[in-house]
Amino acid sequence: MPVRMIISIWPLFAGLSLIGLAVGVQGSLLGVRAELEGFDDYLIGLLMSCYFAGFLAGSLLTPKMIQRVGHIRIFAALSAVASVTILIHAIYVEPWAWALMRLFTGFAFSTIYVVSESWLNQSSNNANRGQILSIYTTILLAGICAGQFMLNLANPMDFTLFILISVMVSVAAVPILLSVIITPTIEETERVSIRHLWYRTPMGVTGIILSQWVSSILFGMGAVYATKLGFSVYQVANFMGAMMAGGMILQWPLGKLSDMVDRRWVMSVACLFAVVFALLISRESEASIRLYLMIFMFGGCSLSLYSIVVALTNDHLRPSEIVPASGTIVLISGLTSITGPITAVFWLQIFGLQSFFVLLASCLLLLATISLWRLLTIEALPSEYKGQVILQAATVPVGTILHAEDESIEVSAAINT
Repeated sequence: MPVRMIISIWPLFAGLSLIGLAVGVQGSLLGVRAELEGFDDYLIGLLMSCYFAGFLAGSLLTPKMIQRVGHIRIFAALSAVASVTILIHAIYVEPWAWALMRLFTGFAFSTIYVVSESWLNQSSNNANRGQILSIYTTILLAGICAGQFMLNLANPMDFTLFILISVMVSVAAVPILLSVIITPTIEETERVSIRHLWYRTPMGVTGIILSQWVSSILFGMGAVYATKLGFSVYQVANFMGAMMAGGMILQWPLGKLSDMVDRRWVMSVACLFAVVFALLISRESEASIRLYLMIFMFGGCSLSLYSIVVALTNDHLRPSEIVPASGTIVLISGLTSITGPITAVFWLQIFGLQSFFVLLASCLLLLATISLWRLLTIEALPSEYKGQVILQAATVPVGTILHAEDESIEVSAAINT
């Protein structure tokens, strides 16, 4: 990739690194603070689901908003919204106020991502678009991971962390808004129906639903779970940070492995390892190095699945279907994410706190079973039909715009799997 290109888009990457930090610390901070404030468990689940509802709405509505008023205005406006909403959390510590703010926050961050991707799309071409997306996703994941440790900077019961997040979001907009990158255009594409996507690849759709469901529970309720176990803020930060680090570090090697062998093998083995680590974690009630290592491996095996199942889905689509299908994948992921946190709360109310990772293990075991069954009953896809795994962050609409002009993906129409 030319150095000149990296230099030309550094403002985007600099701003997105701060956005990643803000997203990372905000999600865990609100989970910890809600638990410390004594919010009802059902309300905490609702708060986390509201974020994903806003995220879904933003990813679907942003292209039309950009066409009406332009990238610069949308980016500036939604950055301001994201900056203000986190401050309102600190001013009005009320569950329903937080639910509304989480809805706005999800919408704002989703819009920021989509606008950023359209800019990156303008600066890339078919030959390097995959590399750009991988760098973009890595920066976001690294920011989200590092953001977990920012919980240690101040008492979550104070204003300090809320102000810090607001400042980061505001500063993130500065290099982007002052950059000289040409404002791109967005062309709407028709969405492939869920029914058609299922017809093409039922394994892909099933994998997207189950992997995204697990990810939404981890992102939404992981910090709440650790706090309920009695972990200190420092220990919660280590717990969440280790999980995110695992997802970031192991995503690349697992993705590359799935490029070389049948992706269903990689999915099945990763799921089974995740199940084992989840069951081991469910027996732990105290923070320790052993727990952090296990949650690192669990995060690596479970959070890496999304990129693999999206690649599996694209393997079975015609080149002309990949772009429209990306919007459908976001729709499925968003709807699934909304149900994750609130479902987890109902589960915990029935089976108890120690069953949190048992729930995740059950879901991953189901995915492993389905994947193995399809593997044994459906012939493997010929290698020439396979594209390459591109790093993608679960719960983030990565690639919804960045794939928009990529017509060089070496994928052919394939038999149903």
